[in-house]
Amino acid sequence: MERTLALIKPDATAKHLEGAIISRIQESGLRVVAMKRLRLSAEQAKAFYHVHAERPFFGDLVAFMTEGPIVAMVLEAEGAIAKWRDLMGPTDATKAPKGTIRGDFGTNIERNACHGSDAPETAAFEVGFFFSGLELSGL
Repeated sequence: MERTLALIKPDATAKHLEGAIISRIQESGLRVVAMKRLRLSAEQAKAFYHVHAERPFFGDLVAFMTEGPIVAMVLEAEGAIAKWRDLMGPTDATKAPKGTIRGDFGTNIERNACHGSDAPETAAFEVGFFFSGLELSGL
């Protein structure tokens, strides 16, 4: 079994889309093994997105991710990373097909409703960023 991180971003929580997104996750065969709602501080958002620190959009990304609450989840399934990325659709919501989360609920490349890990190494870092071993033990 593989695990990946999923985030429901502030644009989607502001529209109260958490239930719709979680339903799609469960219907797809992904299992939610841990979940929490929180609001990131600027320092936490900078630490999470540190790989983008030198990119021109970094400041806007940090501001967006701190403007409201998020829902962080650990998803599990065979091929969970690819399965979640397929369900999300392309990063740019304007190019995401209808039927994907970003295609149905996102607005643009930044306000795209959700985040997902892109590789096993990224998933390990991201899951560990939001969830402690105790929160994941026995699940």
